[in-house]
Amino acid sequence: MQNIDRGFAGMKKEFKKNGVLYLIVLPVIIYYFIFHYMPLYGLLMAFQDFSPRRGIMGSEWVGLTHFINFFKSPDCARIVTNTLRISLSCLLFEFPAPIIMAILINELNGKYFKRTIQTISYLPHFISLVVICGMIKTFVEADGIIGGVFSQITGNGSSMLSQSKMFLPIYVISNIWQSMGWESIIYLAALMNIDPQLYEAADIDGAGKLAKIWKITLPSIAMTIVTMFILRVGKIMSVGYEKIILLYNPAIYDKSDVISSFVFRIGFTNQNWSYSAAIGLFNSVVNMILLLVTNTISKKMTDTGLW
Repeated sequence: MQNIDRGFAGMKKEFKKNGVLYLIVLPVIIYYFIFHYMPLYGLLMAFQDFSPRRGIMGSEWVGLTHFINFFKSPDCARIVTNTLRISLSCLLFEFPAPIIMAILINELNGKYFKRTIQTISYLPHFISLVVICGMIKTFVEADGIIGGVFSQITGNGSSMLSQSKMFLPIYVISNIWQSMGWESIIYLAALMNIDPQLYEAADIDGAGKLAKIWKITLPSIAMTIVTMFILRVGKIMSVGYEKIILLYNPAIYDKSDVISSFVFRIGFTNQNWSYSAAIGLFNSVVNMILLLVTNTISKKMTDTGLW
């Protein structure tokens, strides 16, 4: 009883000391509880033949039937392959882009010029995704700015988004343009913490810009890069459906349809909620495994990890 009283007294003292901080973080806790933890209850649908009329607790349990049906379906290999192809391409080309952007901005001398470049690079992040995709579609039409040049070079008079092979480069390049500036902020913050005396010592030794970047800049922000890489690998199976469904069409499903867009279409268009929940759960489990494996490897090789 005394231990409980001491515990309450300690909590009261802590809240009295840092009460404002707890109140500030409270909306974030509520948000995550409502939108990230409460929906976990709905994962039970993946093991049921869900019926809205009966509800989750009243629907018939079918075990792993939906998972087995998914693995046996011809859609499984197609959407998993497309998801991995798009994710790995983004990891290869998009992930280094904000790092390079941050280093280049950091090397600029003019304060106002630097701020102007930063502002311009941030702008695409704040444009609505619907507007972004509308712009992309307009640009890659046969008579668009990009599509017109492409048509002249290849002799193909159709829209670039009607050609399966063009979906991947369009998606990746537009992603780089949209996110590069915004994602560079975290690397710019890491660059600000580098001791200027390291660069001064390198100047005395006669090191050039490339040598300073390779020997000082990159090692100094390596922990940030590794952390962001681990988080990125943990989402390698989670290509967002929003941009996909705004850009793709039935003619290019073979190369553009991914797990999230397939789940969206099966769940909302076909109203097969249990099947879509099973696919979504499979996707989440794979992402969690990738996150754990990548974090473990990183801890052993670099002593840097999320935990």
